[in-house]
Amino acid sequence: MVNGYKPTALQEALEIRARERVIPYAGGTDIMVKKPEGVPFLFINDIDEIRQIRDDGDFIRVGAAVTFTEALASELIPRIMKEAVSRIAAPAIRNAGTFGGNLGNGSDKADSVMAGFALDARVRLLSASGERILPLKDFCVRRGVTAIRDDELIAEILLPKANCALPYYYKKIGGRNALAISRAAIGGVYSVKDGVIDRFTAAFIGGGDVCRRFEDIEAAIIGKTAEEVKANAEAYVKMYADSLTFTRGRVSAEYRRTVITNLLRDYIDTIE
Repeated sequence: MVNGYKPTALQEALEIRARERVIPYAGGTDIMVKKPEGVPFLFINDIDEIRQIRDDGDFIRVGAAVTFTEALASELIPRIMKEAVSRIAAPAIRNAGTFGGNLGNGSDKADSVMAGFALDARVRLLSASGERILPLKDFCVRRGVTAIRDDELIAEILLPKANCALPYYYKKIGGRNALAISRAAIGGVYSVKDGVIDRFTAAFIGGGDVCRRFEDIEAAIIGKTAEEVKANAEAYVKMYADSLTFTRGRVSAEYRRTVITNLLRDYIDTIE
């Protein structure tokens, strides 16, 4: 049995993906822990086409095989994404872990994915027969399940430039100050024009089996002044709390609810 394939070009990788049952491998920091057996790896970590960070005028395009360490060193990566990935595990993991792997793993606690939700990111998927671009919210189905097809590879994560320079909010709560998986986290971007909020996003970890955003609640905030939103903060916090799903994991559901509602109040209070 073949143990794995190591293509040197993206087209070669897509052709292998089309004809073989393989497990895409970029950084391996998650997949090796699971120790899958019986299915060969498709090693894509050295393919130059998906190791780039580019500005195309409309999007910051982050290749699926870009590591978190490489992103932290890039001037193109927005601040909210840098803050999120800087909290991922230890330096050794960030040296190997990749954006495509963090996304394709389907974790409900993936830090880079939450920042992508806050930024309205999209996912570029390639197969030997074509291309699909999906909103991140449509790619993440539920914990451990994504919308990727058996013949596709994640090629890039697309970050809209219009959102990348906005003021942002990001806070992560874990079991310790460093090297911790998120128990709860919130990330968002916003803007205020002529005293009125004209952009507001809030993405959550710890309030469901996938990262979540609620565009109907965001729409209720947009168009208000910062003072109006702050004056009605408890109503907005309740809207979010009623929409999120809090389940017991390593901590209680009540703990998650308390932490997330406190973070929401703090987020709203920062808007100016």
